Amino acid sequence: MQAIIMAGGKGSRLHPYSALFPKPLMPLGDKPVLEILLRQLHAAGVTKVIIAVNHLRHLIEAFFGDGSRFGLSITYSVEDKPLGTAGPMGLVIDKLDDNFILTNGDLLTTLDMRRMIEDHQSSGAAATIGTFRREIRSEFGLLDVDDQMRMVGYREKPVYQQLVSMGLYVLNRDAVRRWIVPGEYLDMPALMQSMSASDSLVRCHQQDCTWLDIGRPDDFAAAQKLVEQEPAAFLAPVVA
Repeated sequence: MQAIIMAGGKGSRLHPYSALFPKPLMPLGDKPVLEILLRQLHAAGVTKVIIAVNHLRHLIEAFFGDGSRFGLSITYSVEDKPLGTAGPMGLVIDKLDDNFILTNGDLLTTLDMRRMIEDHQSSGAAATIGTFRREIRSEFGLLDVDDQMRMVGYREKPVYQQLVSMGLYVLNRDAVRRWIVPGEYLDMPALMQSMSASDSLVRCHQQDCTWLDIGRPDDFAAAQKLVEQEPAAFLAPVVA
C-alpha cells in the first residue's frame, strides 16, 4: 500500500510557531506529528510514501530523509505554488497505486488505518473518507424567527453532533484521475463533491477512536497533554 501526505501548507492557524517550523514537524512529546503518522502508516501496511512539500520543505526533507529509519521508502513532490489538499496528486498521479491513502501531514488519530483500507477495498468504493463525530458548540445564542421577524425560539449556545472529515482518505486512482489536472489547485471537499455528484461511490468510514485537529490551538494543547499522559496512545512500533 502507498500513501501521499499533504505537507505543504503554511499552518496559518498556528502562527507564529509555524512561521519558522512547518506544522508536520510540530512536536508532540518527543516526536513530530508527522513521525507519529508515518509510524501508523507503516503499521497499517504502507511501504511507500510520497510527501507533497512546499513551505519550509528543506526542514521536512532533512528530518525524514529517504524514510529508511521508519521502515519506509519516502520520496518528495515539490509544489512551486499552493495546490490545495487534492491538487498535489496531479504531479504524481501516474506514480500512485490502484488504491492509495491520502492524508494531511498533521493528522493525529488512533483510527485503525488497516481496517479502513480493508473497508475501502471490500466495498469497491471510489473514495473512502475517514470521519469523526465531533461536538460543535455555538459561541452565540441562536434566535429562531418567523417570516415577520418575530422570535419563535431562543437556543443559548447549542451543541451539535456532526460527522467531520479527519483529513484521511483511501482513494482509487482511476476514479480520481478524471478530476485531477496537473498544476491546478484543487481541495479535497471539491473533489469529493464532484465525485459524488457523478455517481461515484464515496463512502464515509467511522470508528470509535480519538482525533484532534492540531491546526487549532486548543486541540494542539489538548494533544500535547494527551501525549504527555499517554505517550504510547498514538504510537505504533517501527518494524524494519
